[in-house]
Amino acid sequence: MTTRILLIGGHGKVALLAEPLLVEAGHHVTAVIRNPDHEADVQATGATPLVADVQSFDDEQMRNLVSGNDVVVWSAGAGGGDPERTYAVDRDAAIRSMDAAVAAGARRYVMVSYFGAGPDHGVPEDNPFFAYAEAKAAADEHLRAADLDATILAPSSLTEEDGTGMIDTEAAEAGSVARADVAGVIAAVMADDSTIGRTIRFNNGDAPIAEAVRA
Repeated sequence: MTTRILLIGGHGKVALLAEPLLVEAGHHVTAVIRNPDHEADVQATGATPLVADVQSFDDEQMRNLVSGNDVVVWSAGAGGGDPERTYAVDRDAAIRSMDAAVAAGARRYVMVSYFGAGPDHGVPEDNPFFAYAEAKAAADEHLRAADLDATILAPSSLTEEDGTGMIDTEAAEAGSVARADVAGVIAAVMADDSTIGRTIRFNNGDAPIAEAVRA
């Protein structure tokens, strides 16, 4: 049976690399984008673009968006800069999407977070990254408490390098990882239920992705 995946943030750099992998694996991927000018880029991956501004969606609109899908992948982000928009997207809209997934029966949820996310993120309030760190900490905490089969992916600093298909999930400190390998991890966790209920932090490394994410 084909798995129907709703990928929110469908024109992001990681998402555009993940979409063809998910399509090739036999999934039906609906990629949510904000800008209709990006539809052709999404279509080129094999995914189906859907124009929607999740920041402005209320609970009912979010449930309608999620309805009919089996999996939600959150790969959206406000992109930093404006703290108000960061909280609105990375915290509030993300949390609404989780609640919508519960209500719509889309039990599988994959969150793309970052390596240092958490209440003890250590980012000072005067740092421009503070709002993002706070927003992701709140969203991840909500997801862990939700009645969902959730996986939180926590890659380290993202690079534009070619993917190697190899990561390290044992590192105590953040390093870097290619966006292409983050896309590979998204695809891998879809095929491995042992990743449910886990937060997977990773850098570039020496272990094949499918092996590295396996519990």
